[in-house]
Amino acid sequence: MKTIKGPALFLAQFAGDDAPFNSWNSITRWAADCGYAGVQIPSWDGRLIDLEKAASSKTYCDDLVGTARDNGIEITELSTHLQGQLVAVHPAYDTVFDGFAVPEVRGNPAARQAWAVDQVKLALAASRNLGISAHATFSGALAWPYVYPWPQRPAHLIETAFDELARRWRPILDYADEMGVDVCYEIHPGEDLHDGITFEMFLERLNGHGRCKMLYDPSHYVLQCLDYLENIDIYSDRIGMFHVKDAEFNPTGRQGVYGGYQPWIDRAGRFRSLGDGQVDFGAVFSKLAANDFDGWAVVEWECCLKHPEDGAREGARFVRDHIIRVTEKAFDDFAGGGTDEAANRKMLGIG
Repeated sequence: MKTIKGPALFLAQFAGDDAPFNSWNSITRWAADCGYAGVQIPSWDGRLIDLEKAASSKTYCDDLVGTARDNGIEITELSTHLQGQLVAVHPAYDTVFDGFAVPEVRGNPAARQAWAVDQVKLALAASRNLGISAHATFSGALAWPYVYPWPQRPAHLIETAFDELARRWRPILDYADEMGVDVCYEIHPGEDLHDGITFEMFLERLNGHGRCKMLYDPSHYVLQCLDYLENIDIYSDRIGMFHVKDAEFNPTGRQGVYGGYQPWIDRAGRFRSLGDGQVDFGAVFSKLAANDFDGWAVVEWECCLKHPEDGAREGARFVRDHIIRVTEKAFDDFAGGGTDEAANRKMLGIG
């Protein structure tokens, strides 16, 4: 068995224009002061990383790594959640998602999609330069507007959507293989890959591509009423990344999974700071340890109630307390008989 690394923090929810969140040096110092050993970088945030430079310059990446290490921090992964979302966008979401892209490609879906593909590839090259072997992203979505089967879906609509999704991602995954980096899709509502079955539909069309992995986040499964513990056993060989995020689901006589169009604070299902929700993290960390997950435990703070800086500091302690330093010996070794093959055969009566 292997010991999970951590705690680490996803910086997307913390980067900003005010110190200490506005530069790479200061935000890594702050993260270390909160108790973190690593950080996951949102690759779209120019205050923290120049993605094009990171993809082309090993020296630049060495400087990034060196600054972080001087502050007591490792770089765990890069994220292209926003760019990955734009690899596949249904026209119903064109306007809403245009803000994820640079101004030059807004209003032009084809140019925006080409830009997004290039961004993910840049992040994969940067990951190699940083010495990172896993990458976080979203799959994007073509079928999501049809997630509920009313009106009745035309025959083969979903199959066509997944055929196209796989067609768009295969060259990126092949490039990831050249870079030696796994692509870990966060299994997330709003993406075509939002549960185990949809991940399998995608993976089948990719002929089981070895670089196609999952980013496991139990909070999204709580809000779908999915068994987040069994999910670890089913996909243990495909889970390449772990977001530690809590959630609660409290249905009422008025609302359930769909939330009634309410804001986060008024929804039956909502994200919470670590320890304030319903996820059984003792069981989650145990199952990941038993299944030999040796990646990072990365806190993704999303809470509709608690201040982010409080959630971050509490999250570091929470993860540190839950990481299981795995044993190198059996608890009953003291009672071992020190036998050999001949003795074993004798004990079985087979001479």
